[in-house]
Parts: sequence; structure tokens; C-alpha cells
Amino acid sequence: MPETDGERLQKVLARAGLGSRRVCEDLIAGGRVRVDGEVAVLGRRVDPVSARITVDHVPVVTRTDLVHYLLNKPRGVVTTASDPQGRPTVMELVPGDPRVFPVGRLDLDTEGLLVVTNDGELAQALTHPSLGVEKEYLAEVRGVPSPAALRRLREGIDLDDGPTAPAVVVLADEHGGNAAISIAIHEGRNRQVRRMCEAVGHPVRRLVRVRIGPVRDPGLQPGTWRALAPAEVRALHAATGSRPGPGRGRG
Repeated sequence: MPETDGERLQKVLARAGLGSRRVCEDLIAGGRVRVDGEVAVLGRRVDPVSARITVDHVPVVTRTDLVHYLLNKPRGVVTTASDPQGRPTVMELVPGDPRVFPVGRLDLDTEGLLVVTNDGELAQALTHPSLGVEKEYLAEVRGVPSPAALRRLREGIDLDDGPTAPAVVVLADEHGGNAAISIAIHEGRNRQVRRMCEAVGHPVRRLVRVRIGPVRDPGLQPGTWRALAPAEVRALHAATGSRPGPGRGRG
């Protein structure tokens, strides 16, 4: 791109939430900003739609047409754009324009955090099995798991579709002969947490996803959503290690 075309890089970075223009100028001067793989210099102009911009090797979302919502999915809502059985869908809980889609899936009876976006590149990175983005669930289970059962969950369970990867498992609470356990996994198999708990003899009574990578929001009420902050979107990119190319984020 000719040096006279496009917008000044520090202006694009500031609009993307990296700080004031002075802060963004310091980032550029410090050699922390790259455009299409090259270290940027002060005075650089870019096309925010097509340029691949990173700060400390983490992608920066510069397209103004991309939206990123964090939804707290209630129980009984399906994670699809439409449902032939007429059940409520997550699409009915977020704005209809622009067109967005859920990232991954939560079962009908599972509650909790779900990213909804039109950023196809981020969605692909978050759901790619090899990138291992950790998701944490709070599972209310029948009975109180023994130390041996918790150890089995941590080390991996042999399911019908193969052994699970090691998980981070903590006994969070005990009450009335039942318990709540925190389970953090980076796989995305169908009903995985439920099947893991059933395998150790403690079926799930209630399941809530409380964290996606670095993003959590205990104050977000069921059925409500909010826009992810630019810093949260960057943190999700950092968690995936994704490296978007030109035209990134097309849904």
C-alpha cells in the first residue's frame, strides 16, 4: 500500500482499544507492532479491513463490522440458528443484525458462557481441537466423589470414543450428600463432562460453563449478553495462538 493511502496505524490501534494514540505510538516505536508480518514504523498507514496487525504477536481486531458477544445461555435453549422442533435458540437472545453464529455448542440442559460472533477466524481458532483452549465447568453431581474418583477425572477417563485428556478438577462444595466440582478441559467432545462424571459414578445434576479461556463473567445473568471488550477478544486470540491472515474474521 502506498504510504499516502489508508489510516495511520496508531489511529487504528487506538480505535481497537489498545490505548491512547500516544500509547499506540509508543507500541509502534518499541517494535511491538507488526503489519502483515513486518515490524511497523511510525507513520505507517494501513487498510484496517485487509491488514494483518499484531501487537506482541497477538492479533488485533481492526474491522469495524465484527461483533463479539458473550452470552449466558439458559437451560432449555438450543445452540443453533434454528430448531425444527420449535425450541428457543440462542439466536433469539442476541441482536439479529449483523448476522452472527454461536462458537461451539452447549447441550440443551447445559447453561453458561457462550461466545456468539461473526468473526469466523476467531471462531475457528476457539473450536480447533489442536489449539486446546481451556473451558471450565461447574458440575453439580450426585454424591460426593472420592479422592480416587477425582484423580481418575484428572488423569483421564476411557470413554466410548477414546480416553479423555488430563483435566483440572477441584472439589468445590459438599452439601446434603451431593457435591459441586470444577472441571476444566480443552477438548470439545459431545456431552464430555457429563460422560466423564457418569463414568466415575457421579451423574451430573446441573452443569454450567463458567469460563472460556481467559474470559469469565459471574455477574452476567442467564439469558443476557454483553459485548466482549477489545482486551477480552485479544486475550482469546492469545489463548488460541491464532494467526489470522488477510481478510480475517469473515463469517
